[in-house]
Amino acid sequence: MQYKPYTIKNLNTLPQLNRFTPEQIFNIKVVGTVLPFKTNNYVVNELINWDDFENDPMFILNFPQREMLSKKHFNTMATLLRANPSKEQITAAANRIRYSLNPHPAGQLDKNVPEIDGQRLKGIQHKYRETMLFFPTQGQTCHAFCSFCFRWPQFTGMNGQRFAMKDADLMVRYISEHPELTDILFTGGDPLTMGTRILSVYLNAILDARIPNIRTIRIGTKTLSFWPHRFTTDKDSQALLMLFKRVTDSGIHLAIMSHINHPKEISTSDCKRAIEAIKNTGATIRSQSPILNKINASSGIWSKMWKDQVSLGIVPYYMFVARNTGAQDYFSVPLVDAWKIYREAYSSVSGIARTVRGPSMSASPGKIKIEGITEINDEKVMALNFVQARNPKWVKRLFFAEYDENAVWLDDLKPAFGENKFFFDPPRADRPVELSPAGN
Repeated sequence: MQYKPYTIKNLNTLPQLNRFTPEQIFNIKVVGTVLPFKTNNYVVNELINWDDFENDPMFILNFPQREMLSKKHFNTMATLLRANPSKEQITAAANRIRYSLNPHPAGQLDKNVPEIDGQRLKGIQHKYRETMLFFPTQGQTCHAFCSFCFRWPQFTGMNGQRFAMKDADLMVRYISEHPELTDILFTGGDPLTMGTRILSVYLNAILDARIPNIRTIRIGTKTLSFWPHRFTTDKDSQALLMLFKRVTDSGIHLAIMSHINHPKEISTSDCKRAIEAIKNTGATIRSQSPILNKINASSGIWSKMWKDQVSLGIVPYYMFVARNTGAQDYFSVPLVDAWKIYREAYSSVSGIARTVRGPSMSASPGKIKIEGITEINDEKVMALNFVQARNPKWVKRLFFAEYDENAVWLDDLKPAFGENKFFFDPPRADRPVELSPAGN
């Protein structure tokens, strides 16, 4: 199959366009002018149920919906577009809205970016001691954009808001100078939008350097769901699989961190063939997804998703909470409801599928998991702990928040038992993150 993207610019070539009303087309253009929109022929032909597309989870996952912007922001952009504006006017108005949507949550832009010799490495994030994120310049796009994506600024052209780096030698130098690192996560965007020749430059640089502390290379990707042909019939798919095998043959664990938001994504024969091809290289596939209103906010969907993943050899890894950025108001599920959905789904699968952790918030202090709802001294509280943290000493430290059935993010929660702050407050923005080797 030949890859064909659909964006705002060529929306009129979408074969299913006649199913939309003029108002729906205009709404897509309004929202898609602010938040990034791209889909492709595999998604629209294989994943979306066009007989009920308005309610279809895969349609909502890909196509902008009017309610993804506030009424004020939608009306501002709609009024402007009707006035035949210049490109510069559109960009300026869109950016004003974008900056109000918290484009870089959890301190990504100012707290996680390290330096070498006074040079900020804008393609690296080092938030957690053992794990480094790397954003290869050529991989900062996707085969299709998820409408909930928390990295949406990567695709909008906003000045200074994009993580990207193409210097493989500088990446290797940073890794070599930080022996506490064991895991490298290639992320984006989607690194697997890169051709194999380019991806191999980065992976081979790590392999050839023989850095003894690196045990795992992870690749964060949506490709398995949105373009499985990348692993089977693309012109360099076999070269990609050979590259994967070179990593695993070296003794480094290769983990394909696949973003799977709904069982439909892994139901096609194309996807199943891609899964087998990846597994045959010795790589492991792990799945992760936020819990999303209108897409997967039910225990039945999660239970089926985990069961199907295990049957296909995928390891369920994380249930996240929709981050406080972009269209969060549209997709968010109250934390209490998210925990109930997780518990019900978790209790309905066998132990082999209970590898999944959640619901987890990737907040500024770290990944915070909701452990449950309980009563202590006649006070109903929410129990939470750190799965991962800026300060490694916080990991697995239990803490409690007042019960709040409307809270959707950490910032909405208040400490329980009359405390005026959580133990990790205020955020450590005024001093460097401790990244000393484990045990020191």
